[in-house]
Amino acid sequence: MPTNPPKHVIFGTGPLGLAVMDVLVAQGQAVTLVNRSGAIGEPLPAGVTVVRANATSPREVQTVCQGAAVAYLCAMPPYTHWSAQFPPLINGVLEGIAATAARLVYGDNLYMYGPNPGGPLREDLPNAATGPKGRTRAALAEQLLAAHAAGRIQVAIGRAPDFFGPRTLNATFGERFFAAALAHKAPDLIGKLDQPHTYTFIRDFASALVTLGQRDAALGQVWHVPSAATVTTGEMVALFGRELGTPLKPRMANLAMLTVLGWFNPMLREIKEMYPSFANPYVVDHSRFAASFGASPTPHAEAVRATVAWYRQQAIAASQRVVGRA
Repeated sequence: MPTNPPKHVIFGTGPLGLAVMDVLVAQGQAVTLVNRSGAIGEPLPAGVTVVRANATSPREVQTVCQGAAVAYLCAMPPYTHWSAQFPPLINGVLEGIAATAARLVYGDNLYMYGPNPGGPLREDLPNAATGPKGRTRAALAEQLLAAHAAGRIQVAIGRAPDFFGPRTLNATFGERFFAAALAHKAPDLIGKLDQPHTYTFIRDFASALVTLGQRDAALGQVWHVPSAATVTTGEMVALFGRELGTPLKPRMANLAMLTVLGWFNPMLREIKEMYPSFANPYVVDHSRFAASFGASPTPHAEAVRATVAWYRQQAIAASQRVVGRA
């Protein structure tokens, strides 16, 4: 471990953790990334180190966070294992950080409200999820807020709906979508194209989490992070198509199709819980965050441009690797 630990520790080196890293580096902050391997698949910026630790171990979490001011929990178990693997992760991070002076910022989603709340999603909605993923998310957030109320830890929770952007592979507009789109094939989506659905640019999610980590007023509360104006899923598809220079005509899976396909595909079986959020209006209200801290979310056109550019770069790099092996 470094003799002078950095001020910011990020658990998880997936798309959200690395996006938080980007925001902090742009601010000139020193950062420690934490994952199970002690390595990431891209060059580290100046001022960033990566260490190996098991976030389910309070002792290892305490060691990594000793002397830090803010820790960001961006790690997440595989989508098909949330119920079994998320609680030990939260327990380890909570107990470890409780033994330090660091505050915790938790990157959360909106599953706890249920897939179809029937109106704009606000922070004061009850936890109404009936599916296992939503109930798991609700229990984790309640555990963290209870620990804050008891004075054991300082925590702020930032919640975002479906996000997209560079490095974001497992998402509605992720690896599978772009693999098809860049090959001029029909991408697969679920739900209905004509329904409004809030989508968050990953960099806006990360920027909001950093803001929560730096503001005392954020502590002990849940915040919906800023997103660009809600549009329909079809409008998002059209934006991606224009940037790619080709019309996109997705194949839409309905609930019956997901049910059948879920017999053979565990991921699709899990996604079924949130199907109503893609077949009905799903609009997230971030006005409370905006009133407290301000909000300037990235316009969709700019976010789409950055996302397409990143996926094109990945496709070029992949083709060069194939040529190099030939």
